[in-house]
Amino acid sequence: MARRRISSGSTFEALAGYSRAVVDGPWVFVSGTTGFDYTAGTIAPDVAAQTEQAFTNLATALAQAGASLADVVRVRIYLAERADFEVVAPIVGRHFAGIRPANTTVVCALVDTRMKVEIEVTALKGETRA
Repeated sequence: MARRRISSGSTFEALAGYSRAVVDGPWVFVSGTTGFDYTAGTIAPDVAAQTEQAFTNLATALAQAGASLADVVRVRIYLAERADFEVVAPIVGRHFAGIRPANTTVVCALVDTRMKVEIEVTALKGETRA
């Protein structure tokens, strides 16, 4: 199976030389995904809304790759503020309650000061979940 790139259509992808997601065999690698609403071109000011939008964006990218959030085996979460962990963790827990992927959460500066959270995932398509 050939490697396939998935684009969100963002001009930033070409500028920075990356794809929204890459499918390689049964693996799907989704780049860091923020809370921007790509349709409206906006981002909410609060971390909870940004986290929910990031999950919407992740689900869209995974669907384009023939996968879903249920296929995620690895998640990395980047937070701009340590205090936001208490808000973000339960949202992540709700989305991943049934599958519980490996998780790393890091507090760091993000590229745009409006961004409070960025999430990247790795998924393995077609695996039977126990």
